[in-house]
Amino acid sequence: MGDDSWSIVHAERAALIDDLENLDDERWDEASLCEDWSVHDVAAHLVSSARTTRLGFVVNLARARFDFHRQNARGVERERGASPQETLERLRQVASRRSTPPGPVDSRLVEQVVHGEDIRRPLGLTRSYPKEAVVRSLRLQARTPAFFGGAKELVARARLTATDADVSCGDGPEVRGPVLPLLLAISGRRVALDHLDGPGVDALAAAI
Repeated sequence: MGDDSWSIVHAERAALIDDLENLDDERWDEASLCEDWSVHDVAAHLVSSARTTRLGFVVNLARARFDFHRQNARGVERERGASPQETLERLRQVASRRSTPPGPVDSRLVEQVVHGEDIRRPLGLTRSYPKEAVVRSLRLQARTPAFFGGAKELVARARLTATDADVSCGDGPEVRGPVLPLLLAISGRRVALDHLDGPGVDALAAAI
């Protein structure tokens, strides 16, 4: 991942910070699209992830007994401030970092787009993401096993075809729609299914 791609990640972090700056404190407690997490929790997770190095990831995963959910929960607990403004300040402090866990660095794009929508959609906020970032995120999710947070097994049930980008992946009955809802759907966000059609939608819905 080159400097241009890190620029996309940093720009997306900055855009999310701008949206959160205009948010009343009570709205931080609203449920996000990420199961069991509030908007505040997702923001804290993004701080934790931005601070994570390859070595730190391995150490923390071992401490969590190799349970990704426990590791993420501990990161949220660690980085969630006593107030939304404290967490927002922590997000500002890490916005330009380039540290990353093991694995493809494009996972930072997946994180910023998917978690960006986890926060924005319940709050009625919209964002026009760089198409390159969403396409690359979709391709990475489609080839990453579920054990590592991806959807490789899921896209074995349906062929995803973007109607607004030159990308398709997977096998089985076709699911058509804009690339962002495709990415969100295979990332487990059922709200995106309303924006998709095709004979494979039912099979995809049953699997998430």
